[in-house]
This record gives sequence, C-alpha cells and structure tokens, in this order.
Amino acid sequence: MARCIFHVDLDAFFVSVEQLHDPSLKGKPVIVGGNPDSRGVVSAASYEARSYGVHSAMPLAQAKRLCPHAVFVPVHFSRYVDASQRFMALLEQMAPLIERLGLDEAFLEMSDVVQDFGDAHTYALDLKRRVREELGLVVSVGVAPCKIVAKVASDAEKPDGLVLVRPGEEAAFLAPLDVRKLPGVGKKTAESLVEIGVETIGQLAAIPEQVLHARFGRYGDMLLRHGRGIDNSPVEPRGEPQSMSRETTFDVDTRDMTLLHSTLRSMCEEVAQDLRRHGKRTRTVTLKLRYEDFRTVTRQSSLATETIEAEAIFNVAAPLLQALTTHERQRVRLIGVRASRLSGPERQLDMFAQDTARMQNLERAIATVRDRFGPDSIQSLREKRKRPPKSPRTT
Repeated sequence: MARCIFHVDLDAFFVSVEQLHDPSLKGKPVIVGGNPDSRGVVSAASYEARSYGVHSAMPLAQAKRLCPHAVFVPVHFSRYVDASQRFMALLEQMAPLIERLGLDEAFLEMSDVVQDFGDAHTYALDLKRRVREELGLVVSVGVAPCKIVAKVASDAEKPDGLVLVRPGEEAAFLAPLDVRKLPGVGKKTAESLVEIGVETIGQLAAIPEQVLHARFGRYGDMLLRHGRGIDNSPVEPRGEPQSMSRETTFDVDTRDMTLLHSTLRSMCEEVAQDLRRHGKRTRTVTLKLRYEDFRTVTRQSSLATETIEAEAIFNVAAPLLQALTTHERQRVRLIGVRASRLSGPERQLDMFAQDTARMQNLERAIATVRDRFGPDSIQSLREKRKRPPKSPRTT
C-alpha cells in the first residue's frame, strides 16, 4: 500500500492543560499569558476566546479589549512539558517512528502498522480515545499518504477532528481550501499569490511552474509540489539537538519596540526551559528578523561563559534587536531567537565561580516564580528602567 502518515495535534494545548488543573475553566474564554495589564503577549487561547479574534502572539492588552470577560491565567511551562512528555510516551507505544514537532504535535509513520486506510481510520480512533481517557486531552488527527497533506488534514476539522485522505485523493482534498491553509503560506505570501490570481490551493496547483519559480525561486517550486499534494519527505525522529529556538510571526507587521522586546523576552524564557529540559547549556545566541518585504536577517553573538539562564540569553539578544531596528524603516514580520553551540551540564568554572553559582541560583528561583505566576510576575528594577518607549506605529 501507499505510505500512511498520521499528523497528530493536541487541541488548544496550553489551555487544555490549565483546564485539567482547574476544571472550572472549561467552556470559558481562557487566555494563557498572564496579567492582561502587562506588556506580555498571548501564549494560547481557548476556542471560546478565539471566536472573539484572540490569537497567539497578540499583545495581552489587545486581547483584553477584544474579549474583556476572558479568564487570564499565567504560563505554567513545566505543566505543559510534563503533559507533552506523557503524550509523546503514549505515541511511542502506538507508532514505530515518530517525528516530534514542538510540545503538542508529531508525525507518525504508520505504513508498517496498518493494513490499509480503513484500518488506519480504526487505529486513529483508538489513538484519540486513549489520549482522552489516559491524558484527559483532545487530539485532532490527519491521515494521508504524505506529511504535508496529513498536516493540513489534522487542522481541517478542529477541535477533536479526524480526517482521512486516501491515496489519489490528495489534490482533490486540497483544491477547494484557502491557500493560507497550506503550511508555510503566511499573510504576505498569500497576498503575493492573490496578485497572480491564486486564492485556493487548487488554483496554486494549476499555476505553471515557471511562473511560481520566477516569483518565489525554489520556495515556489516547493509551494507547487505541496499544492499538488506531493511530499516525499520521510518521518524523521529528532536526534540530539544542535540548537534550541523559538520564532513568532506577527499577525500585523510592527515596529512597536515594546511588543518586540516583550516577545523576545518570552521566547528567551521558552528557549531556557528547553535547555533545562535537555540538560544543555548555550554559548551562542542568534537573533532572526524578517521584515515586511520578506528580507530575512540574522545576527549572532557569543557569551563569555556558557549559560542556561533566560536573562543571560535575553541580554545578548536584546542589543542585537536594537541594532537591527535602529535605522531600519521596514516593519517586522517575524522575530526569532536561537541558542546554539550547546554543551552538557558539566563545565569548567571560572575564577568567579562562587559569585556565578550564586547568581545562577537566584535566576533559577526567579525562573521558578515566573513559571508558576507568569513572565511578568517578577522583574528587576534594572529591566523596568530599560523598558523602551513605545514607538509610533507607521502606516
């Protein structure tokens, strides 16, 4: 038979975990991110909150204006990591090959497990049942002969969806969908495609190859293959990580430095959590910006000593952000941060080891408080003074 790939994606993951800890939140518009009067951003929103236009990476203040009756809860990253580990352990019981994608989603190679796509449907139902009964979570599943179609399928009927695309049905399944449903097609790419008459994936699949290549280069070649439901990439288990990274694409391009700094700090804290989870330290920090004209730039800097602390990572990344935005008139579409040159927890202490250890203990305590009560629950006076003034928004 053809390949059989599952894409599994937990629904409203952060919110669902919070609802497990506090069942009174079920059925309510819930926004994970912390104090709505802070400068933070939305980490996750329940489907009830999303119906008001709330989405991830939106400033919390804006989310409060859109949904003033929402329940705002702090980020509890350790809870999500624990739930993710239990979810992945369950998947490993059901699939011989898993490619993890973040905390809440994965590709499963099921070609040697199921007999046919009818069998795959039964197996997917059993997977959904086990996730609900054993973890108390809800997962959407897409089943298809390739990864790109399976990922689109898992999103087609959220929440609690199950969509099966049989071999030979890939192009017909994709054709009527909005082109923005295709992974990798963001707001700007969609606008560029509309300019050449492409609004659906079917219209994308019908565009001559040379037209897309002339406009997007090799990215256009990939878009065409994916639009036609062609994706030969294998399910690949992640090996020992060489770097830890986070990036966010803003819904609206921005030059608001307060928002950029707040988003960067939140991502640095998540990267530091990843480092702790994997028992790694970093020596090099890279900042990534993509501007509204799709130019992408990266800048990196190395620390004097390797670290696992969010504050140290942010203190390297923030000046890079300032340097890249000081004279740049373009608004920012995407921001990302990466920690690389990773090493294990063992390291040689410098001559100031006692002071270094004391500072690390302090920062770990701060990280614990932020993890429990939200990223803005504790701040240094120095950081509050360094808050940049809000830049005027350009049009």
